[in-house]
Amino acid sequence: MVINQFGINIGFYMLLPFLASYMTSLGYGAAVIGLVLGVRNLSQQGMFLIGGTAADRIGCRPMIILGCALRVVAFGLFTVLTSLPGLVVAVVLTGLAGAFFNPAVRTYLMHEAGDRRAEVFAVFNQFSHAGTLVGPLVGAALLTVDFRLVALVACIAFAVLTAAQIAVLPRREVEPQQQSVLGSWREVVTNRRFVVFTLALSAYFGLYNQLYLTLPLEAERVSGLSGAIAVVFIVSTGIGVFGQVRITGWCRRRFSAGRSVVIGLACMGLSFVPVMLFGPLLDTRTEPGGQWLTIAVACLPIVLTTALFTVGQAITNPFAMELLPVVGSERLAGTYYGFYYLVSSLVAAGVGWVVGALLDSAADPVWRWLPWLALLLVGVAGSATAAVMERRGLLAPRAEGEPEQQAARA
Repeated sequence: MVINQFGINIGFYMLLPFLASYMTSLGYGAAVIGLVLGVRNLSQQGMFLIGGTAADRIGCRPMIILGCALRVVAFGLFTVLTSLPGLVVAVVLTGLAGAFFNPAVRTYLMHEAGDRRAEVFAVFNQFSHAGTLVGPLVGAALLTVDFRLVALVACIAFAVLTAAQIAVLPRREVEPQQQSVLGSWREVVTNRRFVVFTLALSAYFGLYNQLYLTLPLEAERVSGLSGAIAVVFIVSTGIGVFGQVRITGWCRRRFSAGRSVVIGLACMGLSFVPVMLFGPLLDTRTEPGGQWLTIAVACLPIVLTTALFTVGQAITNPFAMELLPVVGSERLAGTYYGFYYLVSSLVAAGVGWVVGALLDSAADPVWRWLPWLALLLVGVAGSATAAVMERRGLLAPRAEGEPEQQAARA
């Protein structure tokens, strides 16, 4: 599974970061490009619950294989279609593929990991970060020839992954479900401690998206270099690849899973303090004038924020994945994971919109701290909610013999 995720991220990030540039070269405007990318997000995020529910009912293995096969078709379409309808179909299939295999992969890992779920998800994240690093490098090299070559190689990569999964991914027996689909959804939304925990964890995704929004924009603003955006991704990916497993092991030896989530979310929120304090003091550069040392010093708050943010992310994610079936249900793990991703994606969209609006209105240096304060509060709110649940024992495993329904009403 972890090698599979490494390949998935290579194939995905080989292509997607360059799609906007490719569409620009085809003559499409920014509004159309934004709409196409938005359709991709909607087709993935809006279908997470469907994908997770299907994993519970027909099995994780078929959904993982189906998702990768859809990516083969989607990326194949990018090699031959340049019309707007064709590109929309390709991005919709790309999004659906993610909605199908993401909850299924995590459910599969949850079942196979036994008592070491956080450690397994830490290794999973490590390989995921590595794929995220390698993918754009491969894509950038292939892009010097043609975007369609990028799409073709990504298509081949997913075809190989699909064939490998068919050949070697073990089958797991699917537990018969006693409830209808609507009945299982009703169980999820009436599980109060799961819903509250999901809302607390949604802060994670609301903040995670800042790696692609506020932090790159701030890096470019203070440096005047579009290439400064790479600093954010290099720092984040480096910590993810080389530090994830060590960070998870360190937390495991010292804290409970719930306490680790509390600390991780707090770290993610507090990581924005350096840019909140120093951002208003740093001038906006429209071009990279001045000495490189001056630019490097201006980027230090961004580097520090990104490093602290990624450490918080590395603390939070494995233990959150471990706790979701605890506050939810292993019997309907895919459905619970799907609901979690659906809610988190909606919250992330809302946080992104609010923070984006604050960025637009904070051109005056006096107010430049405001977006960062908002992000700090999001992290603190998520951490505080998880802390209350931890203090009340709501993140502890069910007592032996305790029915799931009784624990859900706790």
